[in-house]
Parts: sequence; structure tokens; C-alpha cells
Amino acid sequence: MDFPILSAVTFLPLAGAVLIMLVRSLAGSTSEDTVDNRVLYCGVVFSIATFLVSLVMLFGFDRDNPAYQMTEQIDWFSEISYKMGVDGLSVSLILLTTFLTPIALIASLGSIQHRLTEYVVAFLILETFMIGVFCALDLILFYVFFEAGLIPMFIIIGVWGGVDRIYASFKFFLYTLLGSLFMLAAIVYMYLSAGSSDVVILENFEFGTGAQTWLWLAFFASFAVKLPMWPVHTWLPDAHVQAPTAGSVILAGVLLKMGGYGLLRFSLPMFPDASELFQPMVFVLSVIAIVYASLVAWRQTDMKKLIAYSSVAHMGFVTLGIFSFTEIGVQGAVFQMLSHGLISGALFLIVGVVYDRMHTREISAYGGLVSRMPIYASLFMLFTMANVGLPGTSGFVGEILTMVGAFQASTWAAAGAALGVIFSAIYMLTLYRRTVFGEITNPDVDVLKDVNFKELVCLVPLAIGTLLFGVMPNLIFDLTRESSLRVLAMMAGG
Repeated sequence: MDFPILSAVTFLPLAGAVLIMLVRSLAGSTSEDTVDNRVLYCGVVFSIATFLVSLVMLFGFDRDNPAYQMTEQIDWFSEISYKMGVDGLSVSLILLTTFLTPIALIASLGSIQHRLTEYVVAFLILETFMIGVFCALDLILFYVFFEAGLIPMFIIIGVWGGVDRIYASFKFFLYTLLGSLFMLAAIVYMYLSAGSSDVVILENFEFGTGAQTWLWLAFFASFAVKLPMWPVHTWLPDAHVQAPTAGSVILAGVLLKMGGYGLLRFSLPMFPDASELFQPMVFVLSVIAIVYASLVAWRQTDMKKLIAYSSVAHMGFVTLGIFSFTEIGVQGAVFQMLSHGLISGALFLIVGVVYDRMHTREISAYGGLVSRMPIYASLFMLFTMANVGLPGTSGFVGEILTMVGAFQASTWAAAGAALGVIFSAIYMLTLYRRTVFGEITNPDVDVLKDVNFKELVCLVPLAIGTLLFGVMPNLIFDLTRESSLRVLAMMAGG
């Protein structure tokens, strides 16, 4: 493509944010409600336009070519440049980002009552930074996008979150920033050693075994927090509980995936010896995350916190698959990231539906929803079973492949992951039974209305994706196969 499609898809949301701020400043004496409606509609339009541009990018992508495609480069100074490019891994995550963002904005209609202009602007700026992470082919440019994304999410949680939003937003910011400072030091060392921050050059630069060890640990400190892995996961439940529904959708659906993406893009191909050295450690941490987070989720009384701990457990499958160093494991890990983005996003929306009506997330406040909200109960059932890993849903494909890949590398790790699957069924089905079935004991539940049109617009596309990729997983595998094989080839020194 001669057209800079990657820059277009990256900065179109930012252009929308600038336009919205202009519309708001020129509104003058126009009523606040009218301005807010314009802001929301404009934000949705720009996010949908970004999704359509990402589809154009997809249609121009050659699935059989493992190299970076659609590259753009502008030299800035020395050996640092604005360089963009994508492979199958990048394209799939960009599509996930552009798909979830308009859904999150639509879900905000009616639930966000103040500072809507700033809210929509923050989301659009965040979308630009998230897409930039997946497009950047310069390590310093990647770091700028990676860290800049903290700012709008920090604002979203801190301004529009719950009662303890300030505590949760600072905890989220400080945890992720501290881990990334180690990565920044590693990036500076790599630049001084290789004389370039170009990702392609660094992939082919051979760092010594000792240097790889420290560099791997520095990058891992950042990506482990972002995923998050046990024991640096404690910021996630607080952030999810306090974040607005749309913030939780993007946090779980996209931001967590940056950790897995970073491991595949940088840790494995650039530090192969260190990756093999630390494989047992990652397996131990992954299994602990799967089992421990599942047990903690089982004991939660807050629906949102339960799903947050579920995310920690499911990200354990991602790291397990990545460090199996097998094609089936890596493919399963990528699939799990995409699948989890759909399912976790849907589950947070499911919680948001009843929270907007009842203003509580306590499981004990519900019961008997099926008799008042049958459509809601049906959608909730679908996403519950997908989260459990029911065959026919996308959740099954990712989990089974990561476990098969892990089994080829470590029998005990696969057995631990399988134990986590059992616990997952226990806590999710318990949640569903307690909220949806039984008799109505809370009079507030007796007057609830079923999902409305706006909520269906948000949930139905996620339901379609969950089922479609569950029965046709090759739609994703065909896109990511060559990129996964390329990562493994670099791991093996081929």
C-alpha cells in the first residue's frame, strides 16, 4: 500500500478527539445536553470509522507473508525513527482494539453523566496509544505509546470511577509505571549496544547470554505487571472494581494483552537464551496464577472483582502457551488473548447492565433474574460458558491449545492448568446460579426490565464473535500462523 494506512488507523481517533474539543469550545451558549449528545455521537462515529479503516488494513494484509508489512518510516534523529509495520499478531490485536472501542463508547450512553466531553476524548486518545503499541517497529516509539496509554486510563478510572477511584487509579499507574522503568533502562542499553532502536535490527542483533538475562528480566518486569502475572496482579481487581464499565472493557479487553504481545514481539525473539532459561519460572508463576486466582475468584462477593480475578487466571494460560515454545502453544496463546478480549469485555458489560439498574455489584443482592430478564439471562449464560471453556465457543479453543502446547513442554504445568479449568467452572457457574436462578428475594429485582436496544447493540456483536471463532478458529489461525512460526524460528536461531 502506498497510502499510510497504519498512521491513518493509529491517529484517526486522535483527530476525532481534537475535533470534539473544538466542537465543545465552539458550542458557546448551546445547552449542555445538546453538546453532550454531539460529543458522544462524534466519538462513536470516529471509533467506528477507525474500525472500518482497520478492516481496509486487514484486506490489504498478506496472510502468507511472515515479514512486517505496510511499513512506514520517517527518520527523526540519529538511529531513532518513526517506524510502523504489522504482522499477523499486530493486525489481530489492532482489530480487537478497534472493535471494542466503539462498543465501550456506546455502552457509556446514559451511564456517564458528567464531563462527557473529557470522557470521550480520553477514550479516543487511549485508542490511538493502544493501536500505536501494536504498530510501532521502533523500540523507543513503542515505549512512548506503551507508557502514554497509562495517562488516559488513569484519568478514566480517577474521574469516572467508583468511591475508591483515586486509590485504584494511583495503584494502577504506579504499578505499571514502576515495572516499565526497568524496561526503559533495558531499551537504553540495547540502543547503545546495537546502535539502533529499530525492532528489525534488534531482532537480528545477538546479545550476550549474560546481557540477555538482565534484559529479559527488565522487559519481563514491565510485561508481567501489564498482563498481570502473580504476584504483581493486585492492582487489577481494584482497578476493575473502581473503573466505569467501559473502562473495564478496554482494560481487560486490550490493555492486558499488551503484556502478552510484548513477550512475543520482544522477549522471545530478542532474548531466546534467557527465555529458555526462565521457562520453568514462568511455568510456575503461570500455574500459580491460574489456580490461585481461580480460588480467590470463587470466594468473591462482588461480581466485578470475581471477573477481574478470572482475567488473572486466563492470562496465566497465555504465558503458559507462549513459553511452551511450540507452534500449537503460541497459536493458542494468541487465540486466548483475542478470545479473552471478547469474553471478558462481554462479562463486564453484563455486570454493567444490572449495575446501572440496581447500583450494586454484590452477588447477594440478586437472584431470580431469569424470570424478569430472560434475554439477559441467555446472553449471560453464553458468556459464562465461554469463560468456562465450553466446546463451540472461542474460550475452549484457546485454553485447550495452550494446555496441549504446555503438555509438550511440561506435564505438571499442563496438569496445573487443567485444575484451573475445573475451578473456573465452579466459580462461574456458582455466580450464574446465584444471580440468575432461584426465587426473587430482593423486591428491587422484581421490577427490573430486560436488556434494551443499546445494550443489545453492545452484547450481540461480542456474542457473534464468541461463537464464530469457536466454530471457525481458522479465521484467526490463518492470520497469525506465519507470525507465530516466525517468532519460534527466531527463538531457535533460524
